[in-house]
Parts: sequence; C-alpha cells; structure tokens
Amino acid sequence: YIGDCEIHMDISKFNLGVKGIQLYGTLRVILEPLLTDAPFIGAVTLFFLQKPHLEINWAGMSNLLDVPGINVMSDSLIQDFIAARLVLPNRITVPLKKNMNIAHLRFPIPRGVIRVHLLEAENLVQKDSFLGAIRGKSDPYALLRVGTVQYRSKTVSRDLNPIWNETFEFVVHEVPGQDLEVDLYDEDPDKDDFMGSLLISLVDVMNDRTVDEWFPLSKTTSGHLHLKLEWLSLVNDQEMLHEDKKGLSTAILIVYLDSAFNLPKNHFEYSNGDCGAKKIKNNKYLKKMEREPSSFVLLTVGNKTQKSKTCNFSKDPTWGQAFTFFVHSAQSQSLHIEIKDKDRDSALGTSVVCLSHLLKDPNMTLDERFQLDHSSSDSFIKMKLVLRAFNVEEPDPQRVKIGVNASKEGPVRVLEKGENQQKSASTLKPEVSKVPPVSKDSAPLESLPEKDSREDLDTNGSSAAPSETVASLNETERQQNAERFPAAAALHTRAAVVPTLPVVQELRIAPSVTSLGSLPSSCFELSSSNLDLHNGTEMPLGEIQLTVRYASVRQSLVVLVNGCRNLVPSSNRGVDPYVRIYLLPDRRWSSRKKTSVKKKTLNPQYDEKFEFFESLEDVKKRTLDIAVKNSKPFISQERKELGKVQIDLSQEDLIKGFAQW
Repeated sequence: YIGDCEIHMDISKFNLGVKGIQLYGTLRVILEPLLTDAPFIGAVTLFFLQKPHLEINWAGMSNLLDVPGINVMSDSLIQDFIAARLVLPNRITVPLKKNMNIAHLRFPIPRGVIRVHLLEAENLVQKDSFLGAIRGKSDPYALLRVGTVQYRSKTVSRDLNPIWNETFEFVVHEVPGQDLEVDLYDEDPDKDDFMGSLLISLVDVMNDRTVDEWFPLSKTTSGHLHLKLEWLSLVNDQEMLHEDKKGLSTAILIVYLDSAFNLPKNHFEYSNGDCGAKKIKNNKYLKKMEREPSSFVLLTVGNKTQKSKTCNFSKDPTWGQAFTFFVHSAQSQSLHIEIKDKDRDSALGTSVVCLSHLLKDPNMTLDERFQLDHSSSDSFIKMKLVLRAFNVEEPDPQRVKIGVNASKEGPVRVLEKGENQQKSASTLKPEVSKVPPVSKDSAPLESLPEKDSREDLDTNGSSAAPSETVASLNETERQQNAERFPAAAALHTRAAVVPTLPVVQELRIAPSVTSLGSLPSSCFELSSSNLDLHNGTEMPLGEIQLTVRYASVRQSLVVLVNGCRNLVPSSNRGVDPYVRIYLLPDRRWSSRKKTSVKKKTLNPQYDEKFEFFESLEDVKKRTLDIAVKNSKPFISQERKELGKVQIDLSQEDLIKGFAQW
C-alpha cells in the first residue's frame, strides 16, 4: 500500500504532519462462512502473515522522527502496534450478518506445532577480521522465526562448523502461509554480521511429517545448515499425554481470554473493607482510586508468562484474545491468572486452574466463568481452555518426501503414482543401467540381433513386458503427463528432437517414470553436437537431472543440479566431471556458475544450488546453457566437454518449476 496522504497539525507554535505512508506485507482475507442468502458471506477475517514493513515520511517538526536511529524506533513502535492486532495469531473478524457466532473464526485451533532441532552448520563464511586483512573465525548464532515468535540460539565461539544441538517449538496457525525463517549471524561487540539465511516451507514439512536434511544457505557464498524438523499434529487423545523422557513438551494449552465481570475499583475495596475505606477518605489520590480500573491479565504456565492488552476504565473489561502455552505434564501443571490495574501494583483478582480438570472432559475443554480469588464476591473471569496432545503421524505412503527442497528457494518435486515410497526426492541416486554404457568400441546399436530387441527388459528388478509393450506404455505415460504437467510436456517435445534410437537403447536412457524420482519419462539428453566422437554417430552422451524454479520473493532463477548418469568416458583413465551453467546470452566468465568436481565417476551426484538474480520477465527471454565437462590436466589432450543441453525458459512455467532428467 502506497498512500499519498497529507496530514497537517498545528500544536501551539509547532507544525507537525505526515506526507506519505508505505506499508508492505502479505495480507490474508478469509470470507467465511458462505451463506445461501444475502449477503452470502457471514464474516470477513483478515490478518498479516508476517509483520509488515512500514515507512512513514514525517513532515514539519515531526520530521525529527526521520533522523537515523529515531526513525527506526518510531516506525518499529507502530509496527509493533500493528503486530499486536493484525499479525498472526492476532486477527480481525467482522460479522456481516446479525447474530453470527464468530468466536471460532476469531480463535481457530492452530494447525499444528513445528519442532525445530537446530543441530549444526558447516563451511560458514568468515566474518571476523583483524585490521581489515587477516580473516579470523566467526562466532555464529541463529535466529529462528515463525510469524511474530522469534528464538535465538546460543553463540558458538570461533567456529565455522558450529554444533548447537538445541530444540525450539513454534505454534503454526496458517498453512500454507507461515514459513520457518532462519538467519545466521556472527556475534560482534559492535554490529553482528549476517552469515546467511534459510526460508523453509512449513506446508512441505507438514506433509513430510519429519525432515532431517542439510540445507544450503542463501544470500551468502558458502555454508549449509543441518536441521531436523518435526510436524506435530494436535489431537484430542488423552493417551498421547504421557511425559516426554527428554523433557520436551507433549501438549499445547490454548486459552481464549474473553472478559471479566464486576472487578473491584481498587485493591482496598475488597482487602480492607470499611476500615480501609475510612482511612483513605482524606487521601489526595481519592479520585484516582474511585475511578473504574484499567486492567490487564497475566497468564502463567510453568515459567512462561504472557500479558493481555489493557482495557481502560472498565469494571467489565473485554479482552478477546487467544494465548498458547506448551505443556510438559498436563497432570501436574496449572494455569495461573492474575488481573492487575496498570496504575497500581496490587492485583484485582487471581485464579488457578489445574490442567488435570480438563482431562475430566472428553473433549479436554473448559468453557465457563471462573470465580476470582482475592477479589469481590461476585467477580468472575470468562475463559475457554482447550488442551490438545502432540502426535507425530506417519507420512503418507503415496508421497515422496520433499526433503531439502522444503527450502523455499528450492523447487518442489512432483510425485508420480507408483513411485518408490521410501525414497526421498532429495536423495534419489541415478540407477545403474543393466545395459553397459556406450563407448567408442561398442558395435552400432542397429546391428543388435532381432532377439535382443524383443528381450524382456527389467528396469525395476521385476518382470516387464516386451520392449514394444514398454515403449507403448511410455508413450501413454507421456500423453497422460502432458495433460497433468504442461511444462513437462514442453520438455518432452524439446527432447524429441534428439535422434531416436532403437527401443532397447531408449529404455536405457529413459526408463519408465515409475523407476525414477523425476517428472515424465522424457529426459535432458546430453547432446553430442559439435563434439569429435570417434564412433561418428549422433547419439546421447548420458543424462543430467536438473530442478528449475523461479523464486518470486527473492527475484531469482534457482537451478538445482542434482546429478548425471551414464556419461560417456572421454579416455581410458576415467573422467572427473563437473557442470558449467550460463544464462544466455550472457557468457561472461564472471556470471558463469560451476559445480564441484567429482572424481572418477560416470554417475556423479552434486545436489548443488545456483541462483541468477533477474526479473521473471527477463528470465523468460533467456536460455539455460548447461555443459558437463571433464576436469582434465592443463596439458592433457583429452576431450574436455562431455555433453551439453540448452533449455528455452520461455516455454516453461517457472513459478511452478520442474524437476527433470
């Protein structure tokens, strides 16, 4: 939102004002419930998914608030004000129809809890320096955020491969929508240096249930972070409430703080009775004592205390807020409530609710008025308490895990029916084909005996149909996949330009999709164009697996080089392959990307990520030029280029992304 508002104020001799305001964030609007008659929508709920960024251009005397340092303080105060009302878990719900019950819309039960095990990191960048020259080791720590909740890890001194082994838990209210953000910093006496960040999609973790991966850090030159993420579902099952041996929480308590009734005007009204009232009649603060209280509530479970907003000048305040607490032992822990007046230290009333009382209800819920202690005889507080146990569910057996690609900058893999359910998409290794790789000494494929072309082929280790049947099956798969994945269909069209080979060889280079952790059975075949091959035939030189996606938030094209398979050796001594990437037409050496070198292998596995920071419009006009090369000695006469492939990005749905051999 960019507003050109102008506000001018004159206060005494001072001129104050605002010349403009900008607000940047993601606002979610929910229209529910839907009705069969006008107005057709029962209520509107809106909230920000994360704290929005705010910029205010102050004018007049108030432009002092634009002074560096002061402007950060003033803007952050307003951002905190917005967050306290409009950022998850806070939300605004407006009923559009009379007598509409909106309590369940204002305070829905959270979607779940994400348990984050911050384990370790490796190869972090060096940030500490001495006299600007000598690099020292950094002192890394991590900041972890979900919504408005942030935790900080301990600092590991002088270590670029720190080990933390810490555990943090976050309540997740909206999925999709909320993500896990991790920032690494180097702790310094003056200003902490940024060392890299990570943004993880919680919807992928929710589907995978458990993710234990090394994630590459973004916005930095090197570094990986090892996280174990567990998705905990919230269930109404008392049998799941046994205490955790490691001291981790086993349940969540949700407190819906509604209102209070007949609060005393002051502490003396109920503690000293008539005697106290006579003593303070001549007190100069008499008027202040007799006014209605401005009250807030302190809620405590274990060692965690949360504070409500303040309701001014009311003996019947309405707070209308929700709070969550992690519970370790529902049988022994209690919720402590204390209502206080903001102008005085004394309490206006207290209450203690043992969580074991919730276990007597089959729904583990209490919704009632609770009598206040140390208060007037007719003072009550109205709350709804809901207890839910944690449960780590088994993952869907039909789903391949996202794994390391839960990172938002990384693309999301797509699962095909019948795919091996135990394999993670991030850890799929190239299958070793039963047909030997083609070399310069091998006979032309066309001369294979007719019997061989009809032999039963088995890419999955089980019985398969004759090659003609398998070929027709692959063609059916391609047609089905073309309907389901238009981007993949375009890839297959492009791959079809490569000269066709007999069915036996085609099965070797493009097995059925059911045997691969990839999209449809078309492949990025490494072309032999312009290469001096000894056998003189135009034939594929192997395959490369790539995952490509445009990250809108970061304004970058992300290319994940997974690995290669069935490369053709360029010499008898073997090859040391690496992958080189250009985003054409830019062929500058400074803009090229290059993987690490894998020694003596024809099936290298890289799993390395590269980013090109360009707008989506520009990327759509570009072509990815990818070459697999042999890292040879400088004076060697061996052929350096093992194969290459070009991908026209104008034909792809880059926001959706694709993963492809």
